[in-house]
Amino acid sequence: MAEDDVTTEQLAAIAAENEEPEPVNYKAPAQKTVKEIQEMDKDDESLRKYKETLLGSGATESDPSISNVQVTRMSLICESAPSPLVLDLQGDLETFKKQAFILQEGVEYKIKISFKVNREIVSGLKYVQQTYRKGIKIDKSEYMVGSYGPRSTEYDFLTTMEEAPKGMMARGNYVIKSKFTDDDKHDHLSWEWNLNIKKDWKD
Repeated sequence: MAEDDVTTEQLAAIAAENEEPEPVNYKAPAQKTVKEIQEMDKDDESLRKYKETLLGSGATESDPSISNVQVTRMSLICESAPSPLVLDLQGDLETFKKQAFILQEGVEYKIKISFKVNREIVSGLKYVQQTYRKGIKIDKSEYMVGSYGPRSTEYDFLTTMEEAPKGMMARGNYVIKSKFTDDDKHDHLSWEWNLNIKKDWKD
């Protein structure tokens, strides 16, 4: 069987195996601005200090034309990779459709998303990715990133350890549609990229 010579029936079977139960209904908390949070309970010294450690000493002044959440980079963290696997998400996202990350079959890796929060607290950030092969969706992963307040430096979110598929049937090209969203269904960034599973890094 040649590489990437997998039937639609086999892909459907893989998709069925990867099917996940629907998540429990989760109700997002009411949104409050940083200023509102800082004004609350300001007579309580210990609470004021705690909020200062979380939010900084003052609300961050940021250019209002820049979005509140900026997703800057996606990296595949893999100890055995011969070179860093990094996508700069601040440039032309269309270019990723023409190139592919090469991943050796069976290796362990994590996905790291780097992002900035500029003005207001954002709650319930999520990283969602859907994996397609030959146009058929075979997997969907959803990672809770959490809630974050504004600060001048970037945050990094790491997924749990994943294992690249292995075996003759697993080798080939995968199209991955990624989305960084939140409780309020804001699409902070969506991008599409390719992953090529090979027998060896240098195949």
